Amino acid sequence: MFNGKRILVAPLDWGLGHSTRCIPIIQALRQRGAVPVIGADNGPLALLRAEFPELEHVRIPGATIRYSKGGSQLWSMVRQFPEMVRSVRAENALFERIRRDLHLDAVISDQRFGLRTRELPSVLITHQVFPFTPIAQGALRKLNQRHIARFDRCWIMDEPEAPGLAGELSHGRDLPANARYIGTLSRMRPGHGGDLSHYRIVAVISGPEPHRTLLDAILTEQLQGIEGQHLLVRGLPGTAEREQRGNVTCVPHWGSAELATAMSAAELVVSRSGYTTLMDLVALGRSALVIPTPGQAEQEYLGALHARTGRFVVQAQHQVDIRTALGDVQAKARLEPFAGHQGLEQALDELAGLLR
Repeated sequence: MFNGKRILVAPLDWGLGHSTRCIPIIQALRQRGAVPVIGADNGPLALLRAEFPELEHVRIPGATIRYSKGGSQLWSMVRQFPEMVRSVRAENALFERIRRDLHLDAVISDQRFGLRTRELPSVLITHQVFPFTPIAQGALRKLNQRHIARFDRCWIMDEPEAPGLAGELSHGRDLPANARYIGTLSRMRPGHGGDLSHYRIVAVISGPEPHRTLLDAILTEQLQGIEGQHLLVRGLPGTAEREQRGNVTCVPHWGSAELATAMSAAELVVSRSGYTTLMDLVALGRSALVIPTPGQAEQEYLGALHARTGRFVVQAQHQVDIRTALGDVQAKARLEPFAGHQGLEQALDELAGLLR
């Protein structure tokens, strides 16, 4: 369908979720005859290069966002807001310089507002059409809508029927005219293969510092006090080595197949309430203990939403109790695994039409 068209796929560099949810998009593009080019930095670039070592890549720096240790991120975000604005302008200027050298035919940007141009079909991926912010939410939502409108298409990673998985983040009045719901996407598939059933609890963490490290320490300590063998995937691709801490195997990162198998077989999965992680859990038909990043409005909203829906067990970071969660999750019925990417297929058909 795409007949060798070169399409840049570029995720935001905030944690690993934006990069992992680009994996099924890259796979779908290749299946349809496109030539994806990876544009990323730091952990996301390392992750996507490990998944697709044969693909061309380019380093596209983004803003380095750091959270405060406390529960409120208000002043941390206010101080860093000018840097976020500069980052959008810088990546747009960089993109204008490199797109001709890369011979690109289109760009798919996951939440990177600067990666667009009027010269090429430009797609934005998001689940936050109506984001929650600690201050000036109305004004910032309008700014978000203006950024979205500059793209040819906005692909919303959720089901069209509310509340879907993202609730009010992706459903509401005044939906942009260029928006298309493409369903929930995940790199995970049940029964990928391999025998990893010996891990009783599988904890998967990532996200901004310092809370990634803080949660790492909490989980390691608690897992060592629970009988059985456990796995902690630390969200540090391309960095640390595998190590054993008592009955806890700590790995920096795992590929999609291994991780899907371990999560499917575990008695309990522990993770953040990041949206990509929730899509992965839905794809595997798993409930889980989810722990919102303190002060991150989106994750706190998603945690509250799904505490009400009953899909997941939700605990605050300062109140984590894995032993209690183990019983709570086991009492829940298994969900039906995710069953396809029909919305994405339709969106790709439309993108192919724009390239003709």
